[in-house]
Amino acid sequence: MRIATLGIDLGKNTIHVVGLDESGHLAERKKLTRTSLIRFLAKLAPCQVAMEACAGSHHVARKAEAMGHRPVILPGQFVQAYTKGQKNDEADAAAIAEAATRPTMPEVTVKDATQQEIQFLHRSRQGWIKQRTETANRVRAMLLEFGITVPKKMANLRKALPTILEDAENGLPDGARDLIAQHWHQLQELDDRVTRATQQLNQLARQDARTARLLTVPGIGPMLATAFVAAVGDGSQFAKGRDCSAWVGLVPQQFTTGGKPRLLGISKRGNRYLRTLLVHGARALLRHAHRHNDALRRWIRQLDGRTHANKAAVALANKLTRVAWAVLTRGEEFRSEAAAA
Repeated sequence: MRIATLGIDLGKNTIHVVGLDESGHLAERKKLTRTSLIRFLAKLAPCQVAMEACAGSHHVARKAEAMGHRPVILPGQFVQAYTKGQKNDEADAAAIAEAATRPTMPEVTVKDATQQEIQFLHRSRQGWIKQRTETANRVRAMLLEFGITVPKKMANLRKALPTILEDAENGLPDGARDLIAQHWHQLQELDDRVTRATQQLNQLARQDARTARLLTVPGIGPMLATAFVAAVGDGSQFAKGRDCSAWVGLVPQQFTTGGKPRLLGISKRGNRYLRTLLVHGARALLRHAHRHNDALRRWIRQLDGRTHANKAAVALANKLTRVAWAVLTRGEEFRSEAAAA
């Protein structure tokens, strides 16, 4: 029986596959390793290869596509409804295969290696920033135990710590002084890591044609441009800009029943990190909108004048998402008059 749809339940070492024929009946069931999975896909006739979005799914999807298959990555929350009976790896693979046969099933766009590299940089940078904040708070708490206070903000801590460590009369025990010195070196190392990651992202933003076009949009800098491309790619998976905004989570959440529409706050779906950067970019653009008099800035000033600043920032972030999608899909640079229409 020819396999039309292959469902793959990816694991760290062991992988289960279930193949369905064109009528949806079971045609194949196997337990493989990662190496044998690639060999199995190479011998298999071109078909639809489906898997859940997880670690390694984009790599397998790229391999399958290079072999002539049609890779499909499915959101895990939509696959769960197709699981029958007890939960095990084989049942999960069958559920993935069955879910992939549904024509209306949402799919995750396969990321290329460059997108994943940019995504790794962003996530590593955020992780180091979080570690830096944790370390700074830990140092402040240690110093406070001995009656030494440091004003808020990281810059004040960086400025005060060397003096505190050199002061032999401040009552710090030798063991505590040595421990705080280790934390101080860790802070400096984390600063260097964050700086290097930022420089790499700025360089990637200039080299990639997609991010270079996004940089022409007001309110979008290197950090937001690279994060947007890492998450969205070329934007071809969305039919229109509103779909992209809905995926990011910047459109109102709908709760309609009995024919009575009801719109709530923004849905906050999708990528929280990308949504945060978009709102921050919108706030910066709101703050400096008075410096220019193009159509977009005039629209921003009218918006800011009739609603609260926070609502205006979210509305502007929504517009920036739509503009960014249009810039990516059309392959053109930003034009203010067209964007504000």
